[in-house]
Amino acid sequence: MVMGEKPNPCDQTFLQKHVAFFDRNQDGIVYPWETFQGYYLFIYLLINFPFNFLACLWFRAIGAGIPLSTSAALLINLALSQKTRPGKFPSPLLPIEVKNIQRAKHGSDTGVYDSQGRFVSSKFEEIFSKHARTHPNALTSDELREMLRANRVPKDYLGW
Repeated sequence: MVMGEKPNPCDQTFLQKHVAFFDRNQDGIVYPWETFQGYYLFIYLLINFPFNFLACLWFRAIGAGIPLSTSAALLINLALSQKTRPGKFPSPLLPIEVKNIQRAKHGSDTGVYDSQGRFVSSKFEEIFSKHARTHPNALTSDELREMLRANRVPKDYLGW
């Protein structure tokens, strides 16, 4: 992709498409202010269309708003920016490059996305078969917390 050229969603992996949700201007780079806007929009969608997202009960339980969106934007971009950027030098603007997001995959995850960023449907179904006890196709905040604990890899502190 040439600089300034908009990414083609048909050529993106599922993980890239997931991250591209936060790329508000669709330039292939997600800055903290775009993460904030996307996160805030994500919370808005959770509240107004709660059955469309896996984590709806958890986000409602923690009362996401401007403070959480701000914190999440800074932490997410801080954790992922350097891993997705080419070269050795970090950028003070903390950009996340959508095309390289698979480089930021961590060990303490669900395995729903493989190392290439492809969606693994069996792992997605496994989340519900293992952890959804209250509702068969949704997780409560306690069930989500349990799932996160169960997926922890020792010493993968950023992934926790």
